[in-house]
Amino acid sequence: MAFQIIEGCVNCFACEPLCPSEAIYLPPGGTGGVKPHFLIDARKCTECDGDHPEPQCASICPIEGIILDALGVPLNPPGSLTGIPPERMGAAMAEIHAR
Repeated sequence: MAFQIIEGCVNCFACEPLCPSEAIYLPPGGTGGVKPHFLIDARKCTECDGDHPEPQCASICPIEGIILDALGVPLNPPGSLTGIPPERMGAAMAEIHAR
């Protein structure tokens, strides 16, 4: 039982202080000029069970599809934060860039 933060995390630091089990951390270093992104220590992650009714990391994360559950399913799937269905995102972005 553990969540996972994948590449695409922008290191906004929103999730780290909210984690009741202190499982979220920023690893040191980086390679080739690539900064490491936040990770979740699977040995510490409790999925907020017993502390909060919903995962705190996912409740605050501003990036869709970055935090996955134990089955690899995004806790904030594409479209969940913007309200734009994934199949319409390309057209919506094209419209924004055309302005």
